[in-house]
Amino acid sequence: MKSGDKRTIWQRDDWPHWAYDPSRLAPLLAQVHQAQGHLLGRMHDLGMDSRDQASLRVLTEDVLKTSEIEGEKLNPDLVRSSVARRLGVDIGALAPADRHIDGMVDMVLDATQHHDAPLTAERLFGWHAAMFPSGYSGLSTIRVGEWRDDSQGPMQVVSGPLHRQKVHYEAPPAHQLDAEMANFLHWFNADPQNDPMIKAGLAHLWLVTIHPFDDGNGRIARAVGDMALSRAAASAQRYFSLSAQIQIEREAYYDHLETTQKGTMDVTDWLAWFLACLLRSIQGAEQTLSSVLMKARCWQQWASVPMNDRQIKMLNKLLDGFDGKLTSSKWAAVGKCSQDTALRDITDLLERGVLRKSDASGRSTSYELAALV
Repeated sequence: MKSGDKRTIWQRDDWPHWAYDPSRLAPLLAQVHQAQGHLLGRMHDLGMDSRDQASLRVLTEDVLKTSEIEGEKLNPDLVRSSVARRLGVDIGALAPADRHIDGMVDMVLDATQHHDAPLTAERLFGWHAAMFPSGYSGLSTIRVGEWRDDSQGPMQVVSGPLHRQKVHYEAPPAHQLDAEMANFLHWFNADPQNDPMIKAGLAHLWLVTIHPFDDGNGRIARAVGDMALSRAAASAQRYFSLSAQIQIEREAYYDHLETTQKGTMDVTDWLAWFLACLLRSIQGAEQTLSSVLMKARCWQQWASVPMNDRQIKMLNKLLDGFDGKLTSSKWAAVGKCSQDTALRDITDLLERGVLRKSDASGRSTSYELAALV
């Protein structure tokens, strides 16, 4: 790299003195704060059980989507069980524990439920170790619970096949990490000047730009951003998932990161995108809230209907969004029972008006929830 060639933001003489245009961001900030206030107000009107169910759904989605952004697909049932176990929410039979998934859940919950505690290097090391309990990322061994050492060369973000990879970004060298992270952590814990939403966007950008670990930097940066958002709301409960919205807008997310990391210290464009994405995330949470309310109404209507554990489990799956059509074969597979037992369960719920035969059954009879009274 030639002397004076400022190809990345951290090589600039004014790094890391962030600059942005408050007047351009003010309208977006007002919308985000208003939307968050409206959402929290609606959630406050719900009972504790409904709020717990909403948190369970959002946190499950958050863990799934923050991993999916990096190309890793986790088992939704294992994630949901892990979150429920830690929140103390009853969802019936729990799936077996998985160390990697439990570590991801522990990181997300620690960031949001203990948002007031200082963010330290040791805390980040703990998150990283929880995410990679085997010491491996895929088939590769990595340094776990400590900063990277660049023993395999500079830390780069690349794409494409091995013989013609494109380098999107090169992070600061490992020998700078102690100083870079000390500076970041001091700012995160002490700086009172920025609006909390602005701080979340800057924290996310700053940490992913430093890229302090061998792997998991994006997930940890998003967790730190979520921690700042929880501080902003002064609440440990989460009712929206920024990671889920980022996954929807994944291509734009990476484009904005790359452009910003190759630009100047004026990050107004990044913050404008971040706040707009955050706004869409909060507005989308209204759909989650509607689903939770509908679920509560259904169980209220069915309160006098006697049901076995299989029926309760399957109805919860339908209410949470069952994948495909519900048939007696799928009931038997999920409920771990015979086809005859599955049919008896279904017939019982048909007679009690909980289920109805689907109008679009096709060759196989399928079932759906009956309309609420």
